[in-house]
Amino acid sequence: MLELRSISKSFHDGESELHVLRGVDLSLEAGDSIALTGASGCGKSTLLQIAAGLERADSGSIQILGRCLESLDEPDTALLRRRHLGFVFQQFNLIPGLDVQSNILFQRRLNRLPDDDPWVDELIGGLGLETILERQVEVLSGGQQQRVAIARALAHRPQLVFADEPTGNLHDSLSRQVMGMLLGLVAESGSSLLLVTHSREMASFTHRRYLLEEGPLHALD
Repeated sequence: MLELRSISKSFHDGESELHVLRGVDLSLEAGDSIALTGASGCGKSTLLQIAAGLERADSGSIQILGRCLESLDEPDTALLRRRHLGFVFQQFNLIPGLDVQSNILFQRRLNRLPDDDPWVDELIGGLGLETILERQVEVLSGGQQQRVAIARALAHRPQLVFADEPTGNLHDSLSRQVMGMLLGLVAESGSSLLLVTHSREMASFTHRRYLLEEGPLHALD
């Protein structure tokens, strides 16, 4: 499903060089969920972006859905992301000027999938969005916006879901509720999840947990 081998990445700050990833190995199987934790700035989000083809590693290899990411050009990489990947970010990244329903269906329409689908209805119902489908996303609360973002990410049934601090802007009780919804719906759809979070509690929802510290990954109990 997803396999990272010997991933390294560094950033230059003036004359100094910061190595955030050193020889990182990670495998994500079908139906699996993994959480990446660590201090702010340790490279968690960078690793997620590399895994999703949003950023290039300095070295190493990435196999995603049986394809070598380094061998794909940008149009093919973009097509892979559009068809097979789903994304949930801390800042929601909803499309202003569109209502809730149009935001949820956005990825499906890009992939020329029909609007009418029992899975979409199940997402809307499971996330409690039935009564706000015609509202503009700008007027929604943070919790509502994040639930819309989850529905949009899963509406086209992606094989892989990447979530970067999806509850970072929510208070504790709402964070637990939203994370439970996300993990439940990911499992129901048959997708796999790579989650970045600073919260050990949110990480505990996943099957496996890793700490990123000073470059490599360390498995957590």
